[in-house]
Amino acid sequence: MGQPITLTLPYPISANRYWRTYMPKGFKAPVTVPSAEAKAYKAQVCGLAKIAGVGKPIAGRVAVEIRLYPNRPQDWQKRVKRDPMAWDDTVQCLDLDNANKVLFDALKGVAIDDDKWVRRIVSERMEPDGEARVEITITPIEPEVRQGGLL
Repeated sequence: MGQPITLTLPYPISANRYWRTYMPKGFKAPVTVPSAEAKAYKAQVCGLAKIAGVGKPIAGRVAVEIRLYPNRPQDWQKRVKRDPMAWDDTVQCLDLDNANKVLFDALKGVAIDDDKWVRRIVSERMEPDGEARVEITITPIEPEVRQGGLL
């Protein structure tokens, strides 16, 4: 089994800005493609993965752990005084499911072969502690030996 890949990446762009739909001349249906902003984010992810030593994507099944850190606002101390237990619920943050979609697309062909191989996802929105970012760990999963394989 291969080694896990751990990366710290820029905060993902919104899924709403990731895709662009247009009607090409001569087509009967609209076409959806990654936006220029999406391509730039993917290029940034690819560059950071290479710097981190990722030479090729993990082949096959993977488990993915995602820790999404929103940007800590300038008034965070006031928010903590107002609501010490849940102050970070008022901080603007992407929905976890949308962040996952953007991340998997950006990591495809870079750290994972394809998101169809993701068998386990653990996503967590973290308390803002400074700069916005996402920390991701991708771990290969060995296929289980099934009873049918013993025959």
